[in-house]
Amino acid sequence: MSTNAADRTAARAVSRVAAPTRREQILREAARLFAERGFHGVGVDEIGAAVGISGPGLYRHFPGKDAMLAELLVGISERLLAGGRLRVTEDAASSGSSPRDLLDALIEGHIDFALDDRPLITLHDRELDRLRDTDRKRVRQLQRQYVEVWVEVVRALYPALAEDEARVTVHAVFGLLNSTPHLARPEALPGREATAALLHRLARGAFEAAAEAS
Repeated sequence: MSTNAADRTAARAVSRVAAPTRREQILREAARLFAERGFHGVGVDEIGAAVGISGPGLYRHFPGKDAMLAELLVGISERLLAGGRLRVTEDAASSGSSPRDLLDALIEGHIDFALDDRPLITLHDRELDRLRDTDRKRVRQLQRQYVEVWVEVVRALYPALAEDEARVTVHAVFGLLNSTPHLARPEALPGREATAALLHRLARGAFEAAAEAS
């Protein structure tokens, strides 16, 4: 493993064990409950109980459930875009990096999201239309920018692949990786490392297949 890859792995490990703030705890439990029961099936009191505070106490952090949903969906779109750009920038700046390294870095980052933030995938699929127009447009804008980060890297690795074909393939790979909420219960899956490795092979295989057909 390169020093750069090792640094990324260490940073992800630290981020997983860092103690969440109260606001982050509220968002995490809100995401879980919204995904399990639907946005309208969860009350403020239930979210409060999940983090050990009264329902009204949540209003010190958020004006309401709509604000929580917006922060969850806009926030994860911002983090994916920022993370994708950072991974590409870090790897491009490191000696010996290649388009293949960049694509692997992007795939690794998205797999982390797909395995660790399943409720947010479910929320996006079910509840995006509940956002205000401005928030929904912001999510879509961020997502388009994130796709273009991938398209640039994919075309650098597979220059014969047309831009529109690269974009379609990126969306298809996102669909593959974002299928994790529809898989078996987490405890019925292989270990996290094995699942991540399998998803990585599948994603790379999709890009290879698209390139071969071009």
